[in-house]
Amino acid sequence: MTEKTSRASGDEGVPHVGPVGAPVVLGNEPGSFAWSVLAKRHPALIQQVRDAFPYGLRQHEALDGLLDEIANGVVQPLAPAGHDHERWAAWGQEYFGRSWYDAPFLWAESYFYRRLLGAVGYFGAGPWQGVDPFAPFKQAELRGDAVDEELRALDALASAPGQERATALLHASLWGNRADLGFRVSAGESAVGDTAVSALVADDSATLWELLPAGTSAAVAVVADNAGRELIPDLVLIDHLLEHGHAEQVVLHVKPYPYYVSDAMTADVVDCLRRLTEAPGEAGRIGGRLWKAMAAGSLEARTHPFFCDPLPYEEMPEDLRKEFADAALTILKGDLNYRRLVGDRLWHPTVPFAERTAYFPGPVAALRTLKSDVVVGLKQGTLDALERSGAVWRTSGTHALIQVRP
Repeated sequence: MTEKTSRASGDEGVPHVGPVGAPVVLGNEPGSFAWSVLAKRHPALIQQVRDAFPYGLRQHEALDGLLDEIANGVVQPLAPAGHDHERWAAWGQEYFGRSWYDAPFLWAESYFYRRLLGAVGYFGAGPWQGVDPFAPFKQAELRGDAVDEELRALDALASAPGQERATALLHASLWGNRADLGFRVSAGESAVGDTAVSALVADDSATLWELLPAGTSAAVAVVADNAGRELIPDLVLIDHLLEHGHAEQVVLHVKPYPYYVSDAMTADVVDCLRRLTEAPGEAGRIGGRLWKAMAAGSLEARTHPFFCDPLPYEEMPEDLRKEFADAALTILKGDLNYRRLVGDRLWHPTVPFAERTAYFPGPVAALRTLKSDVVVGLKQGTLDALERSGAVWRTSGTHALIQVRP
C-alpha cells in the first residue's frame, strides 16, 4: 500500500491522509480485511436491508445503483440537494471519481453508510424518513434468548465481592456480545474465564479504576459502540459506576443517526433500558435505577454530528473537545472508536498507546474487541506470541484490549 499526498494545512475538516509515520488503511489489497468489508460485507448488507423492509421501486433502484457503483464503478458525490452535501464534498474531493477501494478505508466505510441511508430515504422527505434500516437486526438481537440468559446471570453477580463484580462488569462491557462470556463469575476463576483473560492483548484496567476511586464526584463520558447485547453491558457498567460512587454523573454519547449497522442511537438506549426494567431480579433493579438516573440527570444521553463524520478524534470540534476535557475519564467503546482514536493506519503494534492519544483533551480509555487491522500499545513479547500462534488475532474478535492513557 502506498500513501497519498497530504493535503494543504488550510483544508479544515478533511481527512488527513499524508505521511505521519504509517500507511493509511486502504481497501485495494485483495484478501485484506478492508477489501473484504468493501467487496463482501457491504454488498451482503445492502441485500439484507433490502429484504428487511417493503421498500418501493425508488429505494430498490437506489440500492441496486449503490451496489453496482461499489463493484464496477467509481465513487459518486452526494446529490446537491443532500442536507450535508457541502461537508461530504469537502471530505471526498480527492476520492470522488476513483474506485471505492482506493479511498481510505475509514472514509469509504463512513461514506458507504451515508449513501445507504440516502438510498432508503432516511434523510429525505417521505414515508421512510427517519426509519432506521438496521432496526430489525437490533430488535431481533435484543429479544433473543441469549439476552435473557445474560440478564439472569446478574442475580449471582449481585452478591459477588466488590472487586470481582467490578472486574466482571468491565469485562462484560469489553467483550459485548460474546455469548460465552456475559456476566458469569465463578469461584476460583477470573471474571470472565481464564481463556478470555488470556485473550486480552493489553490490560490497563487497574489504571482505569485508579482514575475512578469510590467516593469521587467525577463526571465520566462513555462513547457507545453497538446497540443491543453490547449496549446492555455498557449500561450495567454505568449503573455500577453510579451506584458505587465511581462517578457522580455519566454522559453516554451515541450516534445521531443509524451508522455501521448496529451502532447505538438514543432510541436504542431506550430499548435497552426497557429491556432491563422489564426483566426480573437484579437486571430489573438495575434498569429501574438507570431510569431514575436519567430523570435525575446523573445519567444523560447526548449525541453530536462528529460521531458520524469520517474523521479521527484528533480532528474533533472544540465543543466536543471541551466535553471530554471536563470528564475525569472518557471511555471509548468498540473497534470504530479505536480506529478513530489512534488513527486508521497500519501502525507497528508496539507504537505506544499514550503517544497516539497524546492529543486527547483528558484521560481516555479504550475498551475494544479486535475486529480490524489497527492496533497499538502492545508489548513486544505479546506481539511475538500472537504472531507465533498463527491465529487471525487482529480481525476475528477473539482478542481484546483495555488501554488507558491517564
